[in-house]
Formats: sequence, C-alpha cells, structure tokens
Amino acid sequence: MGLLVTTRGTGQGGPEARVVASGAAYDMDSGQISRARDFVRAFLSDARSLHGLDVPARAMDLAQLVVSELATNVCKYAPGPCLLDLEVDGGMLGITMWDSGSVLPAAHGADPARAGQHGLEIVLAVCQSFEVRREPVGKRVRVQISLLEGPHGEPAGFSPW
Repeated sequence: MGLLVTTRGTGQGGPEARVVASGAAYDMDSGQISRARDFVRAFLSDARSLHGLDVPARAMDLAQLVVSELATNVCKYAPGPCLLDLEVDGGMLGITMWDSGSVLPAAHGADPARAGQHGLEIVLAVCQSFEVRREPVGKRVRVQISLLEGPHGEPAGFSPW
C-alpha cells in the first residue's frame, strides 16, 4: 500500500504538520468489508511504524469498526463501486467513503427492541464529526476520529456530541 505523505506549514511560523493519506477502491459486496477493515489496519500500522505517528489502540479499533459499519451500509443500500480514503492530519483520522447510492443515511430513533440497523448510531457515538454530502453521482460520508487521548484513554479534543 502506498501512503501519500505531505507536509503543511501552519501558516503562523509554527511547526509543520505531516499529512498521511491513502485510498482504496472496492466493488462492494459483503466479502469486501473485511478487506476494507484490513486496509484501515494496514494504513494506521504504516502511519505508526513508517512515519512515527501516534495511533492509540483505541483509535485503531474504532477506525476498523467505523469502516466496517460504513461498508456494511454500502453493501445493503448501494452495492457496487466504493471508494475509501483515509487521512491522518494532526490529531485526527479522517475516513471518507463514497458510494453510488443516492439515499442519504439517517439514524433511527432509539429503540432497544429493534434488531439491527444500529450501524449509523454506533458511528455517531464514536466519531468526533460526521458529514454526508450528495455528489453528482452518489454520496460521500466523512467522519473523523480523534487520535489524541485523554488521561484515562478516552478520546481527547473537540467533539460536537
């Protein structure tokens, strides 16, 4: 897997920040979900070992969970081509998934009796941001997961929730 590494200045005379990014394309079916999770694990492992970025185990696990949930939604509601882009920029991991489906995802209200359809609720609970955009073809879902940790291993940094 090739990682794209760029360096950005802060514009204020401060230290430069490295951005590590990579992407993958899938013809999404249920067999591809594990490949997408493996891609996330390999990307974050390389970001850690090759570029010295701090990637806590919590973030590694959450990123794989989020990609699994997003990929499952693609399989259910928009099977076909799917693009997965990952980017570490500062203390945040950005996960962007594009698919060809036109229906935007929506979280259901809380219902403990409901079997299944909790994936988006899980994603919203563990991510620091969530954005969905219609594209000329399909939609793009972008989430961010904090790579920063608080004193007790919880995510640190901004969270709108």
